[in-house]
Amino acid sequence: MRHGVSGRKLNRTTSHRLAMFRNMVTSLLNHERIYTTLPKAKEMRRWAEWMITLGKRGDLHARRQAMAVIREKGVVHKVFEDLAARFQNRAGGYTRIVKVGFRRGDSAPMCLLELTETGTSEKAKKGGKTQAKKEAKAKPAAKKPASKAKKAPEETSEE
Repeated sequence: MRHGVSGRKLNRTTSHRLAMFRNMVTSLLNHERIYTTLPKAKEMRRWAEWMITLGKRGDLHARRQAMAVIREKGVVHKVFEDLAARFQNRAGGYTRIVKVGFRRGDSAPMCLLELTETGTSEKAKKGGKTQAKKEAKAKPAAKKPASKAKKAPEETSEE
């Protein structure tokens, strides 16, 4: 019986399993979504949420703990700067698992593991596009009077 035993073995040795999860959590935090099997995603969710919680803590010991798991310094920096700020008001549940069907070769259940809050929401993107359009329309109008204003003093100085 497996009473009180946490974690999934996934039919791998300990060293292989730890290396696999370290690589997967690095990829997830770097790309913010990965495509994998459902059992791996369910186990990986624990690792990813732990890393983001360390990032929210933000102290030196948390950074060293994250460096012991995450393989790239740039990804650790991203966790502590960007992701920690993004998930500051959330008390957990930083990842989402979306089932996408079955793998063709062995019918393994596949899923998409992604971070819940993206960098910019759709509303912000739409607002950003309209804001950019407004600025683009305003810039040519602003440039023409400015260029006329520049030419006017030059013409007066030449006369």
